[in-house]
Amino acid sequence: MKFEIKNIIVLALCSLFFVPAKAQVLYEVSGNSAKSKSYILATNRLVNMEFLDTIPNVFKCFSRCNKVITEFAMQDYEALAALRQAALLPDSVKLSNFYSESDYTYIDNSLRINLGMGLDKLCRMKPSYLTEMFRVELFKQWLQYDEQKSMENFFEAVAAERDIPVVGLDNIGETMFMLFDREPFHWQCTELKKVIEYPEKEVQQERILRDMYRNGRLTDIAYQVEGPNNTTSISYSDYQVYAQRNKEWAKRLKPHLTEGHAFITLNAIYLGGEKGLLQALRAAGYRVRPVNRKHIKC
Repeated sequence: MKFEIKNIIVLALCSLFFVPAKAQVLYEVSGNSAKSKSYILATNRLVNMEFLDTIPNVFKCFSRCNKVITEFAMQDYEALAALRQAALLPDSVKLSNFYSESDYTYIDNSLRINLGMGLDKLCRMKPSYLTEMFRVELFKQWLQYDEQKSMENFFEAVAAERDIPVVGLDNIGETMFMLFDREPFHWQCTELKKVIEYPEKEVQQERILRDMYRNGRLTDIAYQVEGPNNTTSISYSDYQVYAQRNKEWAKRLKPHLTEGHAFITLNAIYLGGEKGLLQALRAAGYRVRPVNRKHIKC
């Protein structure tokens, strides 16, 4: 009995020190000739901005910074116009040529039911764009996703209001590639049909990633996406692209980190794990550690 009580006490004490910490989504970057500290915040678009209040010192860290760095500077309206144009199919390509008549009708009906528009209006859009539109609608219906309440672009919006520079790590060409041309066209068509046929897989995956994020489990997020059992639209092949881009991002971040006072906000899917951006920065010589949780490693 004494042994059991002792074990319970030890487990209780451990839980006090090693309970999943919200601060594990906020990291401090220093060293490697950096003049001052910068910060990296992992985000998840399915998590509302109220969650920011649970992240210790996130607003204090933000107030110390003089620039916001993100994947793509969404406040650039000319770039957004270019992205909309890039989402269109070339005139020579017809979506109907890549599906059987029954599959085309099936996709058309599904889009009408979920998006309120069918392929008579959407057939000029690239399949990758339609897939993302469908996914977003799934998240709204099943996961209560609200773009206006999402934490994802909160600090970008605040920076724009305060005339703080917002810097994109990717240029417009790279962003268009990642969104619309990362996968061959025939695979985009297959993926669109698969997402419509098995929407529950997409929802379940995002629910798992959201819960992992809320508990600060960035490494687990990486493994969940990279794992062989992941058959959703963001899968192993996509993660390999992200991993390669992380190496390039680490290089592009160097002048900003050397100068310091940068607030970097990126989707959590890019940050954790052996191929994540945090590890890429450590490999480049930076000291990366969780804010207020220095004894916990991601």
